[in-house]
Amino acid sequence: MLTGVSDDAGVYKLTDDLAIVETVDLIAAIVDDPYTFGMIATANGISDIYAKGGKPITAMNIVAFPSDTMDPVILGQILKGALDKLNEAGIALVGGHSVRNDEVRFGVAVTGVIHPDKVITKNGALVSDRLILTKPLGTGILNTALKAGMLPSDVRDRAVIQMSTLNDKAGQAMVSVGAHACTDVTGFGLLGHLAEMAEASGISAEIDSQVVPIIPEAREYAHMGLIPEGMYANWEFRASMVDAESIDEDTMAILYDPQTSGGLLIAVAPDKEETMVAALRNLGVESVVVGHMTSGLPSRIKVL
Repeated sequence: MLTGVSDDAGVYKLTDDLAIVETVDLIAAIVDDPYTFGMIATANGISDIYAKGGKPITAMNIVAFPSDTMDPVILGQILKGALDKLNEAGIALVGGHSVRNDEVRFGVAVTGVIHPDKVITKNGALVSDRLILTKPLGTGILNTALKAGMLPSDVRDRAVIQMSTLNDKAGQAMVSVGAHACTDVTGFGLLGHLAEMAEASGISAEIDSQVVPIIPEAREYAHMGLIPEGMYANWEFRASMVDAESIDEDTMAILYDPQTSGGLLIAVAPDKEETMVAALRNLGVESVVVGHMTSGLPSRIKVL
């Protein structure tokens, strides 16, 4: 049972009322503290299960580690952070695999369960659907500032909290209300992941850049040129389908900024918009309606 090209996770139907959802992700260290890195990488890896509307149940660690040159205590702290995040999510750690590598990389392979008729994909968005985003943008830019030694500790701490926060409650609200489509916003940035949703659904979208939630300091660092290389790749790849002539470069950099463990981008029918926002709020998830799906030429994104 395939869920479509470029979907967030694979789904395989076992019975008429049970399917498994599977995903895997591996990222380089983005923070110096190994425990924190383990938490963030794990939250990032689990997210695709929530984006499908699934319930994650098991995980396996995947680690690349320079065991010849780095203290194994560091690896132990990464694994401890990962385990604590898995426990928070109610996921059983059932194994893993490690390889020697010149730099540290860590991630998880996660298996979840879902009813085959309740799978949420990227290709289900409909014209006039409202687009709801559950985390502010800018973590890629902040991580670049962190690597440059220019990020204050309080800003770093807020970014860490955001990146290590699970999307479980957002997924719960999405399922309870009934979303048409969803994707988590990660490496391709908001516009890149929205482009995938528009392509898969055969329609277009409109985004209001004035209401998109942005980590305040991200704009400052973007203006200073502290931008991850992935942003430029995202912008180049999607420029032909994005109409944003009146938008300044700093804003565009944030809209294309590759996120680590970003929020969910949820497409929901207009008559369920208020219910969805209320359900998210009741679960402690801040969210913003950032745009809507449109008709016309397919796979176009207009940024206002």
